[in-house]
Amino acid sequence: MSQPALTELLRGKGAHADPIACVEDLPAEMAVKRVDRFPHSISQLVLHMNYWMLRRIRGEKPKYPEHNAESFPLALDSDEAMEWNRRWARFLELLSEYGDLAESSRAELDRQIESVHEGDQKVAGTLEAVLWQMTVHNSYHLGQIALMRRVLGEWPPRGGGDTW
Repeated sequence: MSQPALTELLRGKGAHADPIACVEDLPAEMAVKRVDRFPHSISQLVLHMNYWMLRRIRGEKPKYPEHNAESFPLALDSDEAMEWNRRWARFLELLSEYGDLAESSRAELDRQIESVHEGDQKVAGTLEAVLWQMTVHNSYHLGQIALMRRVLGEWPPRGGGDTW
């Protein structure tokens, strides 16, 4: 895939939802609301994306969870609504840094990124490959957020989004 395609998909062009538009207009009470039979709130999904977005690229080595559920907060904290603005601001910061990395030189995009866990060793490990993995990871969770917003009657977002 081309470098321009990576940048376009990161910013919600083509088949991907715009990550900023997907959550920017959500009030805290909606971001922390639970959808029946869905295991996470929108706020928890944003926290999860924040947790994984750039850690490997930065050389951080968080403990890789044995089960996916371990990478999400287990329960809603009573102050999660107050945390929403901080989580949202962090999401914007990480997306901006991610966007800058996606526009790196070819030599930088070809740079190998150290493995964080055994599973990393089974897939391509260049900066570009890791950015693609994060784009797809975030797209998956943004799709969940879009679906939750529909169920909550909060779709499309103010910034626009497909309604079909």
